[in-house]
Amino acid sequence: MNYSLTTEKELEQKLQSEAHALLKDGCCDYIIGFEQGSLPFTTTPLITKNQEDVNRLVVNSFIVNNLSHFLNEIKGRIGIVVKGCDSRSVVMLMTENRIKREDIFILGISCPGMIDLNKVELLLSKNSEDLEDITREGNNVVVLSDSKEILPITDVLYDNCLGCNAPIPQEYDILIGEASYLVTDKEASQRKINLVKSLSTEERWQYWKDEFKRCIRCYACRNVCPVCYCEQCFVEETEPRWLSPAPNWQDNLMFQVVRNLHVAGRCTDCGECERSCPVRIPLRSLTREMYDIVVDSFGYEAGKDKDAPSLMAGYESSEVEGVFR
Repeated sequence: MNYSLTTEKELEQKLQSEAHALLKDGCCDYIIGFEQGSLPFTTTPLITKNQEDVNRLVVNSFIVNNLSHFLNEIKGRIGIVVKGCDSRSVVMLMTENRIKREDIFILGISCPGMIDLNKVELLLSKNSEDLEDITREGNNVVVLSDSKEILPITDVLYDNCLGCNAPIPQEYDILIGEASYLVTDKEASQRKINLVKSLSTEERWQYWKDEFKRCIRCYACRNVCPVCYCEQCFVEETEPRWLSPAPNWQDNLMFQVVRNLHVAGRCTDCGECERSCPVRIPLRSLTREMYDIVVDSFGYEAGKDKDAPSLMAGYESSEVEGVFR
């Protein structure tokens, strides 16, 4: 079923109605969605089995979390709210037999792109607490504070949103909204990545050395990733001990290199790793580069087809050894 709605209020009302019916009719044990956060212009995950709680579900330009990683932890019949990139993560979990399609009811939201609050703050040199309102009007974002500022939407969307080619969920049971107004800017999406690639080998090494000196090894990037679901991560192994528990830059870098190899062909470029980083290391410059290598070398896009085998489970006769030579 597809609902072509326009305003956020309409989207919220339809989503709340559908979620309420799923719980009332016993179709789902839990609903996973978004509710208003404690800070301005933020949302937080809402996980509930209470019908009244679904009245707190929201749909706006700040529902940034990829909720699919909760599917690794919550068991039962689940109704989950997903955007385009999130749905591809759900498909990957199906492909890898982490979840069964019949246990999941997908409430798809056609995504117009999510607003990066950090970009807004940097552009206006203001903290979010000083802002009164942020609204999207067509291809612009209007910000009210002590003055009125109009920002081009391409200046404030998350980088992965600017490069998104699948704003409509790949898999859904109900689709709410329309994505005809998505604005993309492929060049802006790759700007940070291309900056790193333009550096010489020595400069690039120094760049990542400086970046990973700031890493506090909190593992937020790992914990929010839907396809990082190992019961025991290699960094926590003691026999053998792969990495020192102390956050030195060499081991921080090694952690990210190995993690990127582990998610190769499984990452959907949802951007959660970079968004969740408390010290804002540009992790997407690593994950997106690996994503592009997989696409260019094997023509494989993670989560695009639930009936296709995973990258490591499939083989084409045209593939030869030494593909990366």
